[in-house]
Amino acid sequence: MNKWKSHSFKMLLAAGLAFSAVLPSIPLSKASAAEVSISGEITKAEKKMPKVQVIATGGTLAGKSTDETSFTTYKAGTLLIEDMVKSLPNKDKIAEVSTYQFGNSGSSAYTIQQLYELSLKVDEALKTQDGVVVTSGTDTMEEIAYFLDLTVRSPKPVVVTGSMRPWTVIGTDAPANLYNAIKLAASGKTKYFGTVLMLNDEFHAAREVTKNNSYRTDTFVTPEVGALGYIDENNIRVYRAPFRALKPANEWSTPFDLSKITKNDLAKVEIAYSYQDAGPGAISGFVANGAKGIVTAGTGAGGISKAMSEERAKAIEQGVIFVMTTRTGSGSNYSSGKGIIAGDNLNAAHARIMLLLSLSFSKDFATIQDWFTTYGYGQIEIPEK
Repeated sequence: MNKWKSHSFKMLLAAGLAFSAVLPSIPLSKASAAEVSISGEITKAEKKMPKVQVIATGGTLAGKSTDETSFTTYKAGTLLIEDMVKSLPNKDKIAEVSTYQFGNSGSSAYTIQQLYELSLKVDEALKTQDGVVVTSGTDTMEEIAYFLDLTVRSPKPVVVTGSMRPWTVIGTDAPANLYNAIKLAASGKTKYFGTVLMLNDEFHAAREVTKNNSYRTDTFVTPEVGALGYIDENNIRVYRAPFRALKPANEWSTPFDLSKITKNDLAKVEIAYSYQDAGPGAISGFVANGAKGIVTAGTGAGGISKAMSEERAKAIEQGVIFVMTTRTGSGSNYSSGKGIIAGDNLNAAHARIMLLLSLSFSKDFATIQDWFTTYGYGQIEIPEK
């Protein structure tokens, strides 16, 4: 370096040090904080908080108990979701949370037509939100979750949650479940998973999960194949994925776009339970009452009584479509035939939702059977590499 350049550099350095000495200390706010390299390039900016909307339908989670130790005596669907979310600590650390009060009832009080409206509301919210949490009663939560799983068009996370104890009792699981559901939706880890159900620090695929106990907080299980993953404070672990998550993005959506039909187009589908010497009355009564499809919850691998079988044959001649499932609680069904579709490992409640939506969009047996072996399918298929 020549003498002139050296002298100029020293003068500039001295001037800079003198100027910085008189400047006040101006701390950066957390919102604007960023790490800057020596070259001046931003290397790490604080991530914008994800937006999650909680859409409430009521249930035990919104229940108000008789007193603080009344675990089973309470009025479901009493508290407002806005107040419950406001009371959650540290929610601002995981998401920007908004709320919408869709309803405030027990889960079994909702009609299929109301689930139609709920699904459209979820899709509307996902146009501006990064994820949605739907709160629900647990009695028919698996059916509500599967209806959303098959109909919501957006691949963004949808998490259904609730609780087994009301909000107002000691030891309630309600606030923790709601907080973890928001955390899961905000994480984005279940994008393209469809709808998942989250309780008791576990999340399950809507297609396979079922309630297996009337009171215990670990009531939701996925028979045989298990949960998708677990939430342990800041750790969200995903150990398996639903089959649709492996499909290409352009094949992910189901044919069940509710914006293309009206609530009046939703088909009537019932469930007939088989048992020792079961009579034909359930099937004949359902057909007389306008059922277009019937799911049988059969013994063992799906068998039904002789009287039911004979009545089923008559119903098939009238155009009614049947799906065979087992009442055992787990296992697959492979039986099919004229007017009969194998339910695979869908339980009767899930098979009813799948058949109901299928019949709402098509009356063609071959088409519906194909949907059961594609969109209603559960087996993993690895793409060719």
